[in-house]
Amino acid sequence: MYDFSMLDVAQYAVLKKISRTGPSGCSGRAYLGKSKLAILLGAGIFDEISGRTVIDFGCGDGAEAVEMASQGAGRVIGIDNREEALTRARLAASQAGVSDICEFRTATKEKGEVLISLDCFEHFEDPAGALDAMHDLLIPGGSVLASFGPTWYHPYGGHLFSVFPWAHLIFSERALIRWRADIRNDGATRFGEVEGGLNQMTIRRFERIVTKSRFQLDHLEAVPINRLRWAHNKLTREFTTAIVRCRLRKPA
Repeated sequence: MYDFSMLDVAQYAVLKKISRTGPSGCSGRAYLGKSKLAILLGAGIFDEISGRTVIDFGCGDGAEAVEMASQGAGRVIGIDNREEALTRARLAASQAGVSDICEFRTATKEKGEVLISLDCFEHFEDPAGALDAMHDLLIPGGSVLASFGPTWYHPYGGHLFSVFPWAHLIFSERALIRWRADIRNDGATRFGEVEGGLNQMTIRRFERIVTKSRFQLDHLEAVPINRLRWAHNKLTREFTTAIVRCRLRKPA
C-alpha cells in the first residue's frame, strides 16, 4: 500500500514518537458561543441576507443555515452531499422553528440571491468545478460570500496533519498518511482522499481559479494571523494569513 523510501520510514518513526494520539484536526473552539457567520464574514452579513433567498453551499449539519433563517433571511436552502448531515440539519431547523423557510437538499434547481461558502475551498476536490456549480445556483447579479482557511502554507495548513507548525511541509505526504493510518484506517493514500479532502489550496491558486471562472471578483481579503500581523504583507501572506474571505459576483 505504501511505497516508502528510507526517508519516509524515518519521518514516520519521528511522527510516531512526537504524537501518540494521532491527527489533531480543527476543534472549532474559537466559535463556541459565537456566530461563526459574523466572525468569518463580518457582522453585516445579516443585513446582506435580510429577506433574500440564500444558498448555503456545503451546509454540513445546518448550524449556519438555521442561524440565517432565524436572523431574517427570506429563504435558506442548504446543500450538502452527505445525507446523514442533512438529516441532522433538518432536525436542527425543526427544533429552531424555521423549517418553513429553511430546507436541506443534496441538490436544487432554485436560484439564490446570495450564496454562502464557509471552510470549503481548501477541501474541494475540484474547486474550479465548485465555482461553476455556485455560478449556476445564483440569479444574475447574485453574490458569493466565501471564507476559507487555513490555506496550505499557514502554520497549521495541514489541518489534521498539523502536529506542530508547518509539519505538513516538513514531512512527506507518504509518511503523514502512514502515520494517520495507524489511527484512521480508511484506505486513504493521499491528502485528497482523507475525510473531507485536503487540496493544498494556496491564496495564489485560489486567485487564479477565480480569474478563470465566470465570476467577477469584487473583493478578496487575506486576514492575518493575529500573532503574525506585524509580518503580514504581500510577500509573506501565504505564511501569515489566517483565513481568506471574498465576494464574487455573477454578472447581471
